Amino acid sequence: MTASQPISRRQALQATGAAASLFVLPQIACSAANKSRVKAVMTQGVSGLTVNEIARSQGFFDEFNLDPEILQVSDGTKCVAALLSGAAQICVKSGFNQLTPAIERGAKIKILAGALNLPSLAMYSARPDVQHVADLEGKVVGIGSLGSVLHQMTAVLLRKKGVNVDTVKFRNVGNNAEVLKAVITKTIDAGLSDVDVIDQQQKFGIHALSDGLLWKEIPEYTNQGMYASDTAIKQDRELLVRVLAAYGRAYRFVCSPNSRDAFIKARQKATGSVEPSQALTQWKWIQQYQPYALNLTLTEARINLVQRINVEFKAQRAVMPFAAVADMSLAREALKLLV
Repeated sequence: MTASQPISRRQALQATGAAASLFVLPQIACSAANKSRVKAVMTQGVSGLTVNEIARSQGFFDEFNLDPEILQVSDGTKCVAALLSGAAQICVKSGFNQLTPAIERGAKIKILAGALNLPSLAMYSARPDVQHVADLEGKVVGIGSLGSVLHQMTAVLLRKKGVNVDTVKFRNVGNNAEVLKAVITKTIDAGLSDVDVIDQQQKFGIHALSDGLLWKEIPEYTNQGMYASDTAIKQDRELLVRVLAAYGRAYRFVCSPNSRDAFIKARQKATGSVEPSQALTQWKWIQQYQPYALNLTLTEARINLVQRINVEFKAQRAVMPFAAVADMSLAREALKLLV
C-alpha cells in the first residue's frame, strides 16, 4: 500500500458535500433554545447507531444540553474530510488508522477519546475447508477499501497467524454487514463481520473460524475512537467536552446489566428490525467483554500500535509523538462531569 496524497480543502468539501446529501440524520426533532447544536460525523454501522439511540432515548444528550446532528459516512477518510472542511465539529465513532497519516501530512486534528476499544468482529466463512485463519492462504477475503480499518484488522490477524498476506486476494465488498452477505452467498471465501450473528451461524450457513475472534486475538487493537480538528478544540472546547460526557454516559449504561431492554429497543430502532436475537447476542457480548471506553481516555500504547501498523503498511513514514496526534485533556474534563 502506498501513502495517500494530501487532502486538499476542495477535496474535503466535495467529499463531505456528497456524504451529507445522503446520510444526515437529525437526532432530535425539535431543538430547544437551551440546547447546543453540535454537528458530529461517524462511520456507518449498527453499533454506533445503537449507542446514538441509547444516548437519545435515555436522556444523555438532554443531560448535557446537546442537540446533535449526525452525519454518517462510509469510512474514516470521509470523517477526516468532514472535520477539515467544517462540515462536522467532532467524529464520535470511527477507526483512526486513517487519521494519523493525515496528521503526518499536515492535518490539524487530534484523537480525543476512545469509543469501541475492543474489535467486535469475527472472521466468518461458509466454506467447510476453511476452519482456521491459516486456511485463508490463497483465498478471497472480503474487506472494505484498501487501508480501511476492516482491511487493516484483517491483515493484522492474518500476519499473527503466519499467513502470507501477499497470497490472499482482498476484495472490496463494503462494510462488515456487506461482507457478511458476501460470505453467506459465497462470493468471497471469508471476511470479518460483527459479533451479533455469532449465535446464528447455523441459520446463515456460516461459521466463525476457531482462531478468528478479534476481541480475543487482537484485543490491543482499538476499533474506534473520537476525534476533532484543532480549530474545533480551540473554538468549541466546552461543547466537545459535553459531547464526550454524553457518550461516556452511554458507554457506561450499555455495559451495565440493567440496559438489556433499552439496548434491544435502541438497536431495533437503529436497524428498523423488530427481530431481537441479534440485539440480544450483541448485548450479551458487551456484558461479557465490556468493550467500550468507560473512562474515555486512550493510552499512548493503543494509539502507537495503530501508528506502527500504519508504518508497516507504508501509510505513514514514522510513529509520531503522542502529543502530536492526541489530546486526552478533554476526555479527562468530561470524566469530571460523570462523577
